[in-house]
This record gives sequence, structure tokens and C-alpha cells, in this order.
Amino acid sequence: MDPAYLSSTAALVPASAPTSLGKTRKEAETPYAAASLHSKSSLSISSKYSLAPDPYSWGSNLDPYFKESDDYLHNPTVKGGRIVDDSELSFSSRGVANLGCLSLLCMGILALFIGYPVVNYRAQSLTRLSAFDALGVNGSGQVPVMLGNRGLIDVDTPASAHTKQSRKDQLEWRLVFSDEFNTDGRSFYPGDDPYWEAVDLHYWATNNMEWYDPAAVTTAGGHLVITLSQKETHGLDYQGGLVSSWNKFCFTGGYIEAAVQLPGASNVMGLWPAVWTMGNLGRAGYGASLEGMWPYSYDACDVGTAPNQTIGGQPAVALTSGLEDSGFELSYLPGQRLSRCTCSGESHPGPMHSDGTFVGRSAPEIDIFEGQITGDPLSGQVSQSGQWAPFNEGYIWDNSSDNLFIQDPSISVQNTYLGGVTQQATSVVTNTDQDCYQLESGCFSVYGFEVQNLPFMTVIVYSFVFSPSVDQYKPGYDGAYITWVSDDKIAWSMNAGAVGADSATEIAARQVPAEPMYIMANLGMSTNFGTVDLEHLQFPAIMLIDYIRVYQDPNNINIGCDPPDFPTQAYINAYIEAYSNANLTTWRDDYHQPFPKNSLVDGC
Repeated sequence: MDPAYLSSTAALVPASAPTSLGKTRKEAETPYAAASLHSKSSLSISSKYSLAPDPYSWGSNLDPYFKESDDYLHNPTVKGGRIVDDSELSFSSRGVANLGCLSLLCMGILALFIGYPVVNYRAQSLTRLSAFDALGVNGSGQVPVMLGNRGLIDVDTPASAHTKQSRKDQLEWRLVFSDEFNTDGRSFYPGDDPYWEAVDLHYWATNNMEWYDPAAVTTAGGHLVITLSQKETHGLDYQGGLVSSWNKFCFTGGYIEAAVQLPGASNVMGLWPAVWTMGNLGRAGYGASLEGMWPYSYDACDVGTAPNQTIGGQPAVALTSGLEDSGFELSYLPGQRLSRCTCSGESHPGPMHSDGTFVGRSAPEIDIFEGQITGDPLSGQVSQSGQWAPFNEGYIWDNSSDNLFIQDPSISVQNTYLGGVTQQATSVVTNTDQDCYQLESGCFSVYGFEVQNLPFMTVIVYSFVFSPSVDQYKPGYDGAYITWVSDDKIAWSMNAGAVGADSATEIAARQVPAEPMYIMANLGMSTNFGTVDLEHLQFPAIMLIDYIRVYQDPNNINIGCDPPDFPTQAYINAYIEAYSNANLTTWRDDYHQPFPKNSLVDGC
């Protein structure tokens, strides 16, 4: 080694620093001197705690047959050459207690989910969710955002009201729907209620002065409250309300009643309160859905299904027996859109007759009441009516004693209004209880109607066995009738013959509505309905409804908006925009949908 190198290296190392020159050769050759020293130190410490390689030197008995106290935790039991969980079955008080508790819990669950429903059903008690949607009541299939704990029959309906005698034959009918409106603050905006929805639109068809707004409909004090206010809404000076069960709850036949306090005073004209029904294939306020549907109730293929009730200018009476302001034309209707004349393959909700023709479908109307103030001196009345198409000559229906029955002629008279170019009316006007108004003593009167659109026949019994086609009976014809009730008493009745065939206009009989009917209640104003005395009307005007109830013959229960014999849901879904867009006023011009071909008018 170069001495110069050694001397230079030595000069770089401090005098006090240890060097490798005094170490052994082995130590001097390793470049990891510090690590080597640490390793020696560590081994000296760990050697104090390490175990020898021979386990027998550890001081434990390692004989495999030596039993230790914890052997049961990790040594399986061998029996008969096989590993088993335990060779003996043993019980402890704790185990017995655990099994007992589990048994009681299981029995409690079974009693809750099996025993209680069986007992509850046998007792025919009502729950708040009983039968909701089980019968297809909500035809749209909607599940409302908030159920509101409501079933078909309101649990607040008293037991005494669960049955009622039919008005005509005094038979016991069963309650199938009720709403007592006892829960305050209910909302009827879309999706908020299982059976009711308040519309948000202008009812332009009758030239109403108000905008119908959901904010005008609520519940308070155990009543449904519909308010007409002098409040600018959507450019109109007034705000009213219309609530409807369209496509949510419908009924076919039976008796419906409502306990109502009429709005305003009994001697001031102008308010238009109403509770009424319509066939589910038309939605009130949605003009496109109604064109060619309202107020038809017709199942024949003849000139009655044609536009203006004429084909080739015939029959002539359809052009000469109308009102003077319409040039004596009888009808301005566009023709029945879904008639029995509809060609095969065209869009139609069905069903079909056995001869291959479609059943005539429509959106008929029956009014429980429309309130009015008339006379000298002024007093309150209700108009209770049915609306029909096609029309009789001069709108004159058969009001003979065979078809028209007025219970008390001292308070009820046939309405002088018989119809016009858009409807024919069978109507009677009845005096109301003058105290049952908002600004009088404020009592409630019961209004309703009973409709039987199936004949009294044994085929009703047979139908449960044979499921007959619609040709095995004639819905709305033989034995059918409508009876109206005012102040909880029969006001008047009409038999189906009142709107029978008319040879002059060459039309067949109209039928007492066999369509599933939904319920509406509204409060508005229109000069179309009569004089509006804004000088003396007081706002807000409020109509209160204490309850609405529907009863049916227990042998002929028919509720739901999409019954098999008169389906509606598939058709509504196919044309849902017409039923959801109130701005579409006509089927053809606004919605741009054609009428199905009519075999008499268009050929097939």
C-alpha cells in the first residue's frame, strides 16, 4: 500500500476516533462494523427468552393422550370412527330459557300476521287500509305519495251508515265507499290523496269566470271545503275549486249521496255549486278527452252516431227542430267517437258484441245537483238531471207517467231547459231547505241519486257462473232507472223509457249509463248558467261537504274505473296526453288524432 496514501488517510481521521487497526482480522474485513456490533448485542438479549429446539425441555407434558382443560375447544369428538359435534345431548337452564323465548317470539309473529288478520276478517271490522287498490279502484295504477291512511270505507263512517235501504225497493244495500273528511288540512294536489285530485285549469267550456286551483280545496272542521274567492289567479278575477275522483274511484250502478251546505245566501244569484258524475273515458276540463264522448250514452249503429245526427242531410227533422239561435239545427256534436259503428281494426277500448261489433262507449253525465237561485221572490233550488246524446226531436223526451215520477209537485217541477246543440237534458228543479246555506243557519242537506243500470233478473246470479257476454242482458235498458234525492227525500225518478227510441230523428234508445262513473264537486260562476249578481254576492263563498258515500246491491257490487265489461285503462294510457294536458281542447285539431272510421259515415 502506498505510504503516502496511509499518511493522508490518517490525517483525515480524528485522533480520538476508534479505528479498525486494533480489531481482529474478521472484524476488520466487514464493511458493516456498526451493524455487526448491534447484532451481537441483540442476540445476547433474545437468548435470555428463547426456547430450546427440543419441546420436551419446555416443561410441558406433550403426551398426545394427556388431557388438558381446554381440549374440548379444539379437539373434535370421534365416535364410531367419525367426527361428531358431541357424543352426549345436554341441556342447561340457560339453553332452555333461550329456546322458550324463541318459541314465544315465533308464536307472537304467527298470531300477529296470521291469527289477527283471520279474526279481523271474520269480525268484518274495518282498517284504514282495507281493500285499497285491491279492487282496481285507482284505475291509473297510481300509488299516491301520501296514502293518508284511507281505505275504500272511511273508518270514521258510523256503523249505522254501513248499510242503507235502496230508495226504490227498500232492499238493504251495502256501503262500498265513503269519505267523511274528518282529517283537517288534507291536500288534493296531484299525488296527495288516493281518491281525489283538484284540477288546476280554466273551465273554458262553460265560460267560467274563475280559475280552478287546488289551493281552493281542503278539509277543515270535519268537512270538505271548496272556496270561491275574489282573488286574481292566472289572469282571472276569481279563484274556485273542482275536486274529482277521475281514474281513482269509480262505481257502476248503486246509490251515491252527499251531505252539503250550499254556498252564499239563499236569495242571491250567481254561484254555481255542483256535485256530479261522469264516465271515466272523459275527464272534465280536458276538452280533447271529451270531444265525441260527452254526453253520449249510446250503443247502436245508426244516424245517431254521425256528426250533427245527419247523413246526407237526413233526417230532415235534425235540421229543423233545434233552437232558433242555432238556425234550428238540432245538434252541433261531432259524432260519437267510439260508437258501435267503429270499423274493425280501428282504435277502440272494447269490448265487442257477439256479432263482432264494438260496444258503444262514451262519457255520460248524471248530476247529483247543480245549485241555483231563481223565482220571485228569489229562493234556492237544485237542478237534478241527466245529460244525453243523441237527441230527440226538439229535445223533447218521453215524460209520460210511465217514465217520469215527481214525488212532491209542490216543491219539484220539470225543468224548462230541455237542451241545446251540445246536450239534451232530463231535469227536474226542486226547492232546497233555505236554511242550509253558508250565510243562513248553515245546516246540511243530503242530495243523491240511485241508478240501476241492470235489469232485475236472474242473469245477475248466472253471471257469477257463466260470465255472460254483454249480449245476455242489456245494461241501461230493461228495468233501468235513475232516482234523485233532495233533502234526504226522493225528489223524482225516470225510467229508461224516457230516453227510448225516437222515430222522428231515427235514433235508437239511449241507455241509462253503464260506464264506470267518477265523482266531482265544484264551486264556480258562469253567466252561461244564469245571472251573476256581483253587487250582492259575498266573498269568499264556501261550499261544505260533510261526507260522500256510495252504496250498492250486495249481489251486484261493481266498483273500479277499469271493469272488465267496460274497460278504460288501456285506452287512457294510449292517449294519456289528452287526459293530462288541459290545453288540448279538441281531439282532432289540437291533439291531432283522427276519429276512428265509422262504417256508416266513412265506410270500412
